[in-house]
Amino acid sequence: MELFDIAKLASYRENNRIEAKSAKGGLPHSIWETYSAFANTYGGVILLGVKEREDGTFAPIGLTPTEAEHLRQDFWNTVSNRSKVSAVLPIESEVEVLEADGGMVVAIHVPRAPREERPVYINGDLFAGTYRRRGEGDYRCTRQEISAMLRDQGFETMDSKVLDDLTVADFNMDTVRAYRNRFRTVRQGSSWTDLDDERFLRAIGAAAVSREDGRLHPTFGGLLMFGNDYDIVRECPQFFLDYQETLDPAIRWTDRVHSGDGMWSGNLFDFFFRVNRKLAESLKTPFKLDGIFRVDDTPMHKAVREALANCLFNADYHGVRGVVVRRTPDKLVFENPGDIRTGIEQMRLGGVSDPRNGLVMKMFSLIDVGERAGTGVPDVFATWANAGLPEPRIEENFGEADRTILTLMLEADAKPDNNEQITDDYEQINSSNEQISDNNEQLNGSNERITERQRVILHFVEKSPSATYDDMARAAGVSSATVRRDAEILIGCGLLKRVGSRKAGHWEVRGEKNHDIR
Repeated sequence: MELFDIAKLASYRENNRIEAKSAKGGLPHSIWETYSAFANTYGGVILLGVKEREDGTFAPIGLTPTEAEHLRQDFWNTVSNRSKVSAVLPIESEVEVLEADGGMVVAIHVPRAPREERPVYINGDLFAGTYRRRGEGDYRCTRQEISAMLRDQGFETMDSKVLDDLTVADFNMDTVRAYRNRFRTVRQGSSWTDLDDERFLRAIGAAAVSREDGRLHPTFGGLLMFGNDYDIVRECPQFFLDYQETLDPAIRWTDRVHSGDGMWSGNLFDFFFRVNRKLAESLKTPFKLDGIFRVDDTPMHKAVREALANCLFNADYHGVRGVVVRRTPDKLVFENPGDIRTGIEQMRLGGVSDPRNGLVMKMFSLIDVGERAGTGVPDVFATWANAGLPEPRIEENFGEADRTILTLMLEADAKPDNNEQITDDYEQINSSNEQISDNNEQLNGSNERITERQRVILHFVEKSPSATYDDMARAAGVSSATVRRDAEILIGCGLLKRVGSRKAGHWEVRGEKNHDIR
């Protein structure tokens, strides 16, 4: 996140990385909800002594140096109280008293908390005091979100758990044999190839000796890789793997592979190789020879394998909705339950490997699938850039079901589907020369026809001009992020206008009857 620049105060707007509070009567109570929300999402800057004008811009309220210093001291005194806040995140230099035209401003830079300290909560109440940031507001986390953050706290990855009520005999032995054949091909000369199954499974991390009974049992990672889905679901009730292929719009699915249908094992190893073959069919393979043999494995094939493997390595299999991989004529989409443990920025940069399922990653890497150095996702971006394709898009959705979504467009002129959910959790603080748009796309022109969902939104805000994005989302039956994107489109079409500030303003509907439904 870029540093806050007091000289650009008037150009900033509230978003998911910046919050303005007047603090006229002292430190506001709501500051701690925002502190928790920033710490549990992507970090941000809280500005004290700043008001939001009718047009949404910022202006100082006229704090004196004495008042600003008093706010700064009150913040430090309160944040150090563990009964008020569970974690002290800012350092001294990240709480600044700055001078602006019109008064002093206190800028509190709240970093994203390390996963070992998340969730950051307030008032000593884990379940009522944990917040996250969505768009311009803070919301109280659900128990599911809090449980997911607690699962991610440990230094050992969640798939290292030893399952004392199962034995290695519960593994799908066809899968074990298939894995061993690939291992033997890739790791020629390894001493592990001559081990019996139990010793081999222990060597790769699929099984471990229990501290309870001193016997060999599957690890959770081993169960995910080699188990049968009925055993996996008993350990992890929300577990589900789903490949959806839609190449003909007249047919719901032209092909589908999912766990739980009784037709195959339903484990990660078999899912990966079944789905990888289908994804490879979507890629163009140029004619290339290595000597007299044709080379079919291109950098794009390797990038798609990496994207699929990364999805499986980082899924929270205790989370809801499961892993979903979608193939359409113009894109590949990889969705997994759980947020990004390193954050989007670090995931995009690479160099830091922090998988949610370290044993699963290890077992795949032993057969040359997946990068263990944290360079997999940057390699995908580089491959897509070299192919002249649109930059891959990484999204995180927070709420009842935390989701990480990676989209790879397959056509040079392809654009994201207007009906897809777009999140705004990766915005930077807006400066005066930046377009304020949740998805960084240009707004549609005034001659754009609107969708049925957008018409529903217009009718709703016409009756409820003070409606929030969450109100509009409930009325339309979609997420707040999708509604914000629709609102941007409607504003660009000249059908909708926001009058006044985010907190005190209202909506105006203009000329909707003259537009057709798409």
